[in-house]
Amino acid sequence: MEPLFHAATYTGYVYPNETVIPWTVLIVVYPYLTGLVAGAFTVSSLYHVFGMQRFKPVAQFALLASLCLMIFVPLPLLLHLGHPERAFNAVITPHWTSAFAVFGYAAGFYIILLLLENWFVFRPHIVQQAQQRKGLPGWFYRVLSLGSYDLSGKAMRYDHKWIFALAVTGIPAAHGLHGYVGFVFGSVKSREWWSSDLMPAIFLFSAIISGVALLIALYVLSCKLRKTPVDRECVKGLGYTLWGFLMFTLVLEGVEFGALVYRGREGIETILEYVTGPLIVPFFILQFAIGAVIPIAVLSYMFWEGTTGKALVAGVTLSACLVLFSVFMMRWNVVIGGQEISKTGKGLVDYQMVIFHREGLVAAASVIIAPLVLLLAMVRLFPPWADNAVPSSAPDARGEVLPRVVTETK
Repeated sequence: MEPLFHAATYTGYVYPNETVIPWTVLIVVYPYLTGLVAGAFTVSSLYHVFGMQRFKPVAQFALLASLCLMIFVPLPLLLHLGHPERAFNAVITPHWTSAFAVFGYAAGFYIILLLLENWFVFRPHIVQQAQQRKGLPGWFYRVLSLGSYDLSGKAMRYDHKWIFALAVTGIPAAHGLHGYVGFVFGSVKSREWWSSDLMPAIFLFSAIISGVALLIALYVLSCKLRKTPVDRECVKGLGYTLWGFLMFTLVLEGVEFGALVYRGREGIETILEYVTGPLIVPFFILQFAIGAVIPIAVLSYMFWEGTTGKALVAGVTLSACLVLFSVFMMRWNVVIGGQEISKTGKGLVDYQMVIFHREGLVAAASVIIAPLVLLLAMVRLFPPWADNAVPSSAPDARGEVLPRVVTETK
C-alpha cells in the first residue's frame, strides 16, 4: 500500500525514516488556533484590566471568541493521534518532561478560567433571560444563573472584582499557553529550522497580531450583518495595536531568519539550498511580502495621512485579513518547513498534502471553521454588543457602577 505522506522528491543524504513528514497540516492548525486565543484575550484584557474604553465594543466579543477557540484547540492533536482516547493517559499518568503532556493541564486550567470570566461578564444577561424566558430556553438560562438573580450595585461590584482578577490571571495564562508552543519547537535541537531561542517570543507576538486581526475582521463583518454602524474609534485602536505588534513581530522574525541563514553559511549547506529554493514562495512572497509588508505599508500610510471613515475601516480590515494569512503561513513554514530540512543537514524532503483524510486539508479547514460556527451560536445566546445591553447596575472597567439601563434584546 502506498504511504499517505511521503517524499515525492528528496535530495542529499536523507535517512529512510525521513521520507515521511510526521507532523502534518493539523499540527499547523494547532498553534494557529492557540495564537488566536491568546490574541483575542489580549484585546479583552486591554478593556477589563487596563480600562481602555475604545475597546469596549469588542471586549465581551473577544472574551467569547477566546472561549470558543479554546474549546477546539486540542482537536487537531486528537485528530493527529491514531487513538485519541489515549490522550487522557497524559492527564491520568502525567509525564512532566513532556511539554505536550503538560499542555493537558494548562489547557484545562485556561478553559476553566475562560468559563468563569464569561459567566461573570454575561451574568446580567443570563439573569434577565432566566426571568423572562419560558420553556426550554428559560430552563437553560435558569441553570446557568446558578440560582443567583441579584443584580444590585453591590453584587455587580463583586462580579467586577472577579472579572478583574480572572482577567489579570488570564494574561500570563494566555500568553504562557502559546509561548510554550514556541518552546516546544525551539527546544527541538535536531531541527535546524526550529532550534532557536527566539522561537517562543516569535510565536507569542505572532499570536497577538493574529488574534487582533481576527477580531477586526469578525467585528466589521458582524456590524455589516447586524446592519449597525462600525465603531471607527474601536477599529482605529485595533489597527494601531495590530500595526505596533506587527512591526515588532517582523523584527523578531527577521533576526531569527538572519541567524538561521548565518548558521547555514557556517556549514549546513542544506539551509541555503532550502532558502534559495522551496522557501521563496511560501516565506518571501506569501508570508513576508503579501502578509506582512503590505499590511504595514497600508496601515502606515493611513495613519500618516489621518485616514478616517469607511476608507479607514476598509484598509484596517484588509490588513487584518492579510495578517491572518501571514500568521498561518508562518505556522506552515515553521511546522512543515522545519521538517523539509532533513536531520542530517544534507537533504530536502517534500511534503505531499492530501485532501480527504483524517489529517488532510478538509479536516484542517473544518477544525478552523468549527470555532467560528460555535461563536455564531454563542453570540445568539449571549449577545456581546453594546446595542444589546441588558438591565443591570454593572460597573465599568474601573469598577464604577453605571446607571440602570433597560434595552430589549433583539
